[in-house]
Amino acid sequence: MNQKLNHAELLALTEQIKDWGRGLGLNGIGITDTDLTGAEASLVEWLGNGFHGEMNYMAKHGTKRCRPSELEPGTSRIISVRLDYLPESLAKAEQVLHDPQQAFIARYALGRDYHKLLRKRLQKLADRIKQAVPAAHYRVYVDSAPVMEKPLAQKAGLGWIGKHTNLIAKEASSWFFLGEIYTNIPLICDQPAQQHCGDCEVCISSCPTQAIIAPYQLDARRCISYLTIELQGSIPEHLRTAIGNRIFGCDDCMQVCPWNRFAQLTKENDFLPRASLDSSTLVRLFDWDEATFLKSTEGSAIRRLGHLRWLRNIAVALGNAQTTAEIITSLSSRLNHDSALLVEHVSWALVRHQGKRRK
Repeated sequence: MNQKLNHAELLALTEQIKDWGRGLGLNGIGITDTDLTGAEASLVEWLGNGFHGEMNYMAKHGTKRCRPSELEPGTSRIISVRLDYLPESLAKAEQVLHDPQQAFIARYALGRDYHKLLRKRLQKLADRIKQAVPAAHYRVYVDSAPVMEKPLAQKAGLGWIGKHTNLIAKEASSWFFLGEIYTNIPLICDQPAQQHCGDCEVCISSCPTQAIIAPYQLDARRCISYLTIELQGSIPEHLRTAIGNRIFGCDDCMQVCPWNRFAQLTKENDFLPRASLDSSTLVRLFDWDEATFLKSTEGSAIRRLGHLRWLRNIAVALGNAQTTAEIITSLSSRLNHDSALLVEHVSWALVRHQGKRRK
């Protein structure tokens, strides 16, 4: 960067950037350097254990994920931001989760897809920075490149990585999205956040599929979020019953976290529930044809799932529900589907209900 700023100017710019970010509705802003040595070692070990499953994108970029200056040459600082998304009370979420006839969807996916919204905010912030320092370079990222967003956010002081491997902020628990601006401006770094989990391990004991195999270690292959979103093929039978009525993602490890007592509802209308996804029955959603699915999930993170895997997930949840004539009829209507993948899961669900009837 040709434009040199002294320490006082950098300090003033750092504070100004945070003010601009708060003005754009961002709930947390921190700054860190690019050293992710510890996180890189953990990532290499995690990948070596095969815990990433089919998420090959976690490995294919080599060291770019944990060495920001390799991803974006010249990067010396990362501006890490937080945007809160909790759309409704946790009590309501618990009510849905414990009603086996209803469909549970991870709270982050009930509203509009966050990627575009947060990217626009970050781009506006980056443009303001560019006006202040015309010679600066920057790159905006919102889950769009190999970025270790949680270790960066912890180093930037936004929160600490909990034993469930999610970031926890004192004032928001884990109900927020993260985004980054990579830049070559040598801004003043924040102090890393300190751990505040103590002896608590409620997230580990509450995981339905025991995917958190040890503190700070997640076997994604067992995680319901992975099984219902990332996994392309058949959901392993031995994990299906534990999925319950969760058809897109899982919030259990975050819902039980004691830091939820400080969680605040989002002020972003775009994150509020759409298409009654917070209160729909499994049967209603299973009856959607592809056109209805595409229309109802327009602008939603759920759409990336596709109609087929949407039905696959709901078939599993229907198999876990209490037996009713309506559920049997709904499942049976998909037995002649063209997809062998779907028919397999529907058949499994129907067998489950036959077993329940015999008891």
